Amino acid sequence: MKDNHSIIAFQIKSLRKKYGLTQEELAYKSGVGLRFVRELEQGKPTLRMDKVNQVFSLFNMHLAAVELQKEDES
Repeated sequence: MKDNHSIIAFQIKSLRKKYGLTQEELAYKSGVGLRFVRELEQGKPTLRMDKVNQVFSLFNMHLAAVELQKEDES
């Protein structure tokens, strides 16, 4: 299973490509730096969540805390 950082990186990169944006365009349109976009797409584990959400908001999405499902203890 992929870790959460890899999933987010994959999602951002997929959305960027779906909308035909370069990394530079994504950075400009979402108001973050190019370095941040590159680190985000590479799955860096220590990125600011507010800035990640700033990028996601360009696609009408955001990260949020969700309750985990407990596994049955059978």
